[in-house]
Amino acid sequence: MSQLLLKPKQRDENGRVLHVTPESAGWKYVGFEVYSLKQGETLSTSTEENEVCLVLLSGRADVKTEKESFENIGKRMSVFEKIPPYSVYVPNEDSYTVKALTDLELAVCLAPGKGNYPARLIAPEDVGQEDRGSGKMSRKIHNILPEQKEADSLLVVEVYTPDGNTSSYPPHKHDEDNLPNESYLEETYYHEINPSQGFVFQRVYNDDRSLNETLSVENRNVVLVPEGYHPVSAVPGYESYYLNVMAGPKRTWKFHNDPDHEWLFPK
Repeated sequence: MSQLLLKPKQRDENGRVLHVTPESAGWKYVGFEVYSLKQGETLSTSTEENEVCLVLLSGRADVKTEKESFENIGKRMSVFEKIPPYSVYVPNEDSYTVKALTDLELAVCLAPGKGNYPARLIAPEDVGQEDRGSGKMSRKIHNILPEQKEADSLLVVEVYTPDGNTSSYPPHKHDEDNLPNESYLEETYYHEINPSQGFVFQRVYNDDRSLNETLSVENRNVVLVPEGYHPVSAVPGYESYYLNVMAGPKRTWKFHNDPDHEWLFPK
């Protein structure tokens, strides 16, 4: 199996089923975890050097940090309800406790923090929604933690791609620290598929093809994007959801399109 593709494991003692660290990914900035908590279970941990964005993928929970408490948050019971999630931003050198009020799927997005911003709730009404692309390139976007919102490193977004469509497209990359033209951002893709027995294809490739992988991605898989272009295609009959986490030395998303496919990009 490709080193860029991670599949969920059985729940560990804390309910964790997916775990990406900078060390395991071979990069510097992005960490990502998914916890599958049963009703009544609790997750408690410290953030240490990382800022964290807790995304309630599905289910309801109470979330407490050292200074804040957010009770009975969460609304959707499936990501495919297509309503924005409840999320909680937690700074570095803090801690959080999540108590599952229902069965809960929780994504934990991590990147280096600088302590600039306090913990806060990101409610559904705080999430920017947009339709991007046209025709077979159209998709729906939930901007959970875009660069216009306060954070030290993290960028977090959800994308819904209809069956038969392609997103993260035209192919683009953000692997060079070359502002204002392009920013260096590592990225994880956490995928869910509807119906769940389906799959999508994701290609990760660079200009000289020293990296050139095409992955068959199943429900609840994670794809690592250390560099290169990274489009996603949803096959007919199965719609695609993914949660993107990005971080790098500068918190801005400036991408470069694959010149071979630049003609697809609307002017």
